[in-house]
This record gives sequence, structure tokens and C-alpha cells, in this order.
Amino acid sequence: MTVVDDAWARTTTIVVTHHSSAVIGPCLDSIAASARIIVIDNESTDDTLEIVRAHTPQAEIIQNEVGVGYGNAASQGLALVETEYALLMNPDAEFIGNAFGDLMAEADANPDAGLLSPLLLGDDGDYDRAWNGPLFLRDQMPSDRSSEPKPEGPFCTWVVSGAVNLVRMSAVNTVGYFDDAIFLYHEDDDICHRLMNAGHKILVVPGALCRHIGGGSIGSGWDRHWEKFYNMSWSRLYFEAKYHDMAAARSLAWKQMLRFGPKSLMVFRPRKAVRDAARFCGALAFIRGKAASKTTKRARPEGAHG
Repeated sequence: MTVVDDAWARTTTIVVTHHSSAVIGPCLDSIAASARIIVIDNESTDDTLEIVRAHTPQAEIIQNEVGVGYGNAASQGLALVETEYALLMNPDAEFIGNAFGDLMAEADANPDAGLLSPLLLGDDGDYDRAWNGPLFLRDQMPSDRSSEPKPEGPFCTWVVSGAVNLVRMSAVNTVGYFDDAIFLYHEDDDICHRLMNAGHKILVVPGALCRHIGGGSIGSGWDRHWEKFYNMSWSRLYFEAKYHDMAAARSLAWKQMLRFGPKSLMVFRPRKAVRDAARFCGALAFIRGKAASKTTKRARPEGAHG
């Protein structure tokens, strides 16, 4: 058995799908050697699952008749894992060459790493600066990060993109899976934050390369455009309440509504108007104590009031 084969034998791969037919084929081909593949489908109406069955007939498929969001679907898969590692893979991502073996080698060399991410390459061939600072400080970072040099070796960070994550199950089992109140967005910030608080490292492995089509895993359309920015707004406020307090979350919510409400009425480009209106409505929903979606049960972090 080769090193790469051994790495796959120790891993269960979880793929969450939602109208993913346009992108999922290469993803499945790159993970086909995994010991176990679990596909959690969120209410797809295209031929996503037909493609899954054609490329990876051994995959176990769980169909959610109503979409439960990314984190909750991923948690469904994590609850079934019996291997040492779980690989969370977006359907619009694929490994290049022996990248998975390189990722696993770093996991074995760093037993205190709870979650590891490869280097993500976009359609243009440039790498994605998919690692980030703490969410609370992100607005202080430059909006243009193109001047950041390409990293030369593995390094620790605060949070990584959820596009491709190798998760050590012994670590995630101690902190719990994804927060079930979050429907979409910032669930990666949350699980990274909890892993770090428990003493586990978040590690980026630049030697492991993956292609990633940003936004390719959910399709397009006005409803998904709205869903994206509504949930980005709501989840940001939930995170603020969870790790600071409700007073800080309410203050940020009012700032968002005062910023994006007027903009949505004054912008004459439809996509930007919809984006800003969705951000306003996400903040308003949080203020009013409304859960993120019809499939989530809580509107506030556990222990928070108001």
C-alpha cells in the first residue's frame, strides 16, 4: 500500500451538495479512493445525484428533502465517521496530483493540528488567500490581499476556508460539530475558533494543492444571491453574540441596517441592490430574534438573552 493509499484508507470523505451538477464530477474523481464517501444532498433538483452515482457508485447518499444548510449537513456526515480523519470537501473543489497525501503527512507530523487546509487555486491559476484573521478584526485587514507572498511552508492561522478541510476526529469530537443555529456562512470561523480554544492548531499546507471554483457549489440565480448575503449578515451577528455579547451584536446590527438599508434604495444596479437589501433583512431578522432559516431552531447562541 502506498502512502497515498494509506492516507485514503484512514479517511471518510463528506461532500455536501446543493444543485452541484455543473461542478461535482472532478471533485468525485479526485476523492474516489477514500475509504468511505458520504454525500449529503440539500434539496437538489438537478442531476447532482445521478452524477454522484455514476462517478462514485460506492458513495452513501443522504437526501435532505429540505435544505438544512452547509454546517448542519456536514454534521450529519461527521456523526457517521468511524475513521481517524474526516475530509470535508466542497463539490466545486478537487485535489491536484498527490495533494491529499501531502495534507495527511502534515497531519501526522502535527498531532496538535485539529483542522488542516490545502492551498486553493482559482480558475485563473492564482492561489486564494483562504486563510484569515479573527472575524472580529477582519475589517481591519486590507481589502486587496494580492500583494501577500505565496507561503513557502505550513503555517498556523485563525481560520481557513471551509472548501477543503481535513479534520482530526479526536479533536472535533471534543468540541462538537458545526453550530446547528448557523444555516450558511461563518460556520468555518466558528468551528476553527472552538478548536483553537480547545488547544488545537488550524494549519495551512501550501504544498498540497486543490482547484476551487469559488461559489460553484450552490449554482446561481436571484434566490441564491439573496440567500448568500442574507445569511452572511445574520451569521456575522450570531457570531458576535456568541463570542462577545448580545449588546455588541445589536450595535453591529444597527450599523449594518443603517448602512445597507439606504444603499439598497439608492443603487440602480439590480444585483447590488438585492445584495444590500438582503444584508439589511438579515440584520433585521437577527434583531427580531428570528432563526436563520426554517430548518434551524435557535436564533441566539446558547446562554445568550435578548
